[in-house]
Amino acid sequence: MKDLHTLKFNKLNIIVFIGLVAIVGVITMQLLMLREAYNFERREMGDKIHFALQDVVTKIYADNTTEPPTEPPIKRVADDYYVVNVNDQFEAEVLSYYLKNEFLKVKLDMDYEYAVYDCSGDEMVYGEYINMDGKEVTNESLKCVNCFPKRPGLVYYFAVRFPKMSHSYLSTLGLYWVYTAVLFLVLVIYVYSVILLLKQKKYTELQKDFINNMTHEFKTPLSSILIASNYAAKQHEIHDNPKLNRYLKIIIEQSNKLNQHIERILSVAKTESGFGKLEKQSFCLPDTLEIVKENALAKFENARINLATGGSKQCVIADEFHTYNIVYNIVENAIKYGTENPVIDIRLLPQNKGLLLQVSDNGPGIPQEHLDFVFDRFYRIPRENTKEVDGFGLCIFYVKKIC
Repeated sequence: MKDLHTLKFNKLNIIVFIGLVAIVGVITMQLLMLREAYNFERREMGDKIHFALQDVVTKIYADNTTEPPTEPPIKRVADDYYVVNVNDQFEAEVLSYYLKNEFLKVKLDMDYEYAVYDCSGDEMVYGEYINMDGKEVTNESLKCVNCFPKRPGLVYYFAVRFPKMSHSYLSTLGLYWVYTAVLFLVLVIYVYSVILLLKQKKYTELQKDFINNMTHEFKTPLSSILIASNYAAKQHEIHDNPKLNRYLKIIIEQSNKLNQHIERILSVAKTESGFGKLEKQSFCLPDTLEIVKENALAKFENARINLATGGSKQCVIADEFHTYNIVYNIVENAIKYGTENPVIDIRLLPQNKGLLLQVSDNGPGIPQEHLDFVFDRFYRIPRENTKEVDGFGLCIFYVKKIC
């Protein structure tokens, strides 16, 4: 049994590990794809800006009827900052016009701002902030006048800055970010589920150990008490002494009742933990119902039980032990919570290809406000002005669990 448990545990570990590796692998691939998409978008955006600025420089030289320089005039200082060395005179108004047109040609829809170097003042003169949506910029906080440092060694040049470049990358790669976030969420849920699974497995093992210990620690001394009590009840000294005989009967009766409670708790615990499997076999249901009737009448002498099975031998394939417990628990509850003289009717009727088992009684019924809770574990309906009923509130819970 231990080797089988270890084998199952190893299989669980392997499945969990494979699932974790698969999810981490998918997330890694997604991150690589996200990085590639980011780099592609960065290159594409840089090419657009470079081509547009190159056309601006070409037009400025064409206006001045001068030859363009052999060295590249455009220097990419950062992703969002470019310096263009024209090395020839140009007007700020003309530059603004060319920038707008060329950026529109390459479909660059990002806001930008520019500054032009002033030789007389030896400083960068801020141009303007251009909103590519066509809206007029009224918020002065958008403009960054001090974001254009002077470049040594250059005279006729201008600089362009794109303040929303990072935001543009995020918006362009929006779906990639969503997919990545979803995958990370799946990973978190998976890890959380595995933790819950391992905790549940631990609790199941603890419950199983508790049941085994309870079986040994409670059943063994209780069996010894019953054996000793039954032996003592047969002795002449006890039999001839009415007081001792009555006390011993109380011990035997209460020990049997405690034994029934322990059996019931063990049955529910085994069912809850999942290792109390049903052993299905063919048996005659009317015979089982007859045994239920006899045992119930032996325990409750004031009860009357009517059993109607139609006289035929209806056989079913089910767990005979649990089937007996189901019917007996229902009948026992009907008697305990019924009137002073309970009458229980058990009927077995054919229905389509199966059998319909009906149990009814002459009791007061269950109040409406308690109907939703009667199948809850340990729940007991409050009783007023009537005798107290012993039990743990497990009978009906057990019945539903087995069914």
